[in-house]
Amino acid sequence: MQTDFLSDLDLRTTDLRTTALSTAWDLANDQARVALLAGLGRQALIAEAELTPKPGLVDRRGAGAHSDLSLAIMKCSAFTIEPYFCQMAAVSRGSYPSQALRERLAFIGRNAEGAMLRATGGSNSHKGAIWVLGLLISATALLDEDKASASVVAATAKKIASFEDRAAPRLVSHGDMVAKQYGVSGARGEAIRGFPHVVDIALPMLRSRRASGALESLARLDTLLSVMSRLDDTCLLYRGGEEALVTAKEGAAAVMDAGGTRRPIGKQQLERLDRQLLEMGVSPGGSGDLLAATLFLDAIEQEQDEVEADRSELEDTYGAYRT
Repeated sequence: MQTDFLSDLDLRTTDLRTTALSTAWDLANDQARVALLAGLGRQALIAEAELTPKPGLVDRRGAGAHSDLSLAIMKCSAFTIEPYFCQMAAVSRGSYPSQALRERLAFIGRNAEGAMLRATGGSNSHKGAIWVLGLLISATALLDEDKASASVVAATAKKIASFEDRAAPRLVSHGDMVAKQYGVSGARGEAIRGFPHVVDIALPMLRSRRASGALESLARLDTLLSVMSRLDDTCLLYRGGEEALVTAKEGAAAVMDAGGTRRPIGKQQLERLDRQLLEMGVSPGGSGDLLAATLFLDAIEQEQDEVEADRSELEDTYGAYRT
């Protein structure tokens, strides 16, 4: 009897140890996944910021149409936001799209915005990106790794975005004003529709350009321009009205119609568009946010541990615009 009791005790002890090890392993895996997703979000923001030459946007050449931003500020902002991306991923693990999750994410997002403003001296470097990438990071964290295709992640983010943030301050944002004045949906509308400009336009363009042998920097520039040519970018509308939006859309379409940024005529059209946006003092910030989202989802779908760093400066040095 004593032997049987000891045998049962050994078995129970072994089971407890196995359960404890399994739990510890799961926790470690969760923590690693959370850190990975937040890191990919930060890397995507920096890769977007560094990509050069972008029309009207901050890049390696300078501040673009902004008087209060720089590449250094954009990088600082990305690193400042990363811990909040971590929090968003952490609260999403093991959860599902719901009102409660939506409001947890909104609370973290507002804290992220506050930290961003403190880090940048009051400049809005990444407010839209916190919303866009925060949703995509949360959606990815909800899913098993083998189910995290770009379309499934976007569809999951759509479900999260469909819930209202009941605790949101009753303030009218720039996006709200633009949406009401021009009848566009802005970043929230993009999310509620499942990020069509990312899933249906940007990702196919990025992969098509890569498959054709384009340098990665030029593939990314063409991806940005393909979004610009179709997106009702509220950043452009707020700062420059319909004239700015039409100029950006038509200019981006002209680059793509000329064969993209790797063609001499396309390069000339890009330079022309950049001059126009700088003269108007406007930048396509919404399109930039969606490029970062595209780079994030591309890395997720390809199961990469990092977003490839921007190499546009090096590639341009070696003749990136030559045919």
